[in-house]
Amino acid sequence: MAADQIIEVAAGLIFRDGKLLITQRRPHDHLGGLWEFQGGKRECKESFQECLALELKEELGIEVQVGKLFDEVVHAYPEKPVHLWYFRCRLLDQEPQPLVCHAVAWILREELVAYTFPAADVQLVRLLKEEAAWPD
Repeated sequence: MAADQIIEVAAGLIFRDGKLLITQRRPHDHLGGLWEFQGGKRECKESFQECLALELKEELGIEVQVGKLFDEVVHAYPEKPVHLWYFRCRLLDQEPQPLVCHAVAWILREELVAYTFPAADVQLVRLLKEEAAWPD
């Protein structure tokens, strides 16, 4: 992969009963142990929405309705630049299971400070800490 080739990633913001779903990366994975918003790399021919619905099914065993784009971030890690697209999602079916991650957690807005996220997610986490960004 060329060093300047940006990896496009779709990630989901899933809220339920005033809490947000986050997942912890497996210890041996890139950025292992950090918490994130589950999703995955978009393939050439799929939309971000298709990508996200498929990734959440494969990685957490859940069905979601992918909603509106909430935010997007471009971040340059030393080994690869990423463009993250964060979509609000509505959980339709099943309880999230850590199929391809170390753990899952439902957290309140004020609990965000207790979790460590990858550098690419810092801008989004800052935005989510604002009360107006959190749904009722």
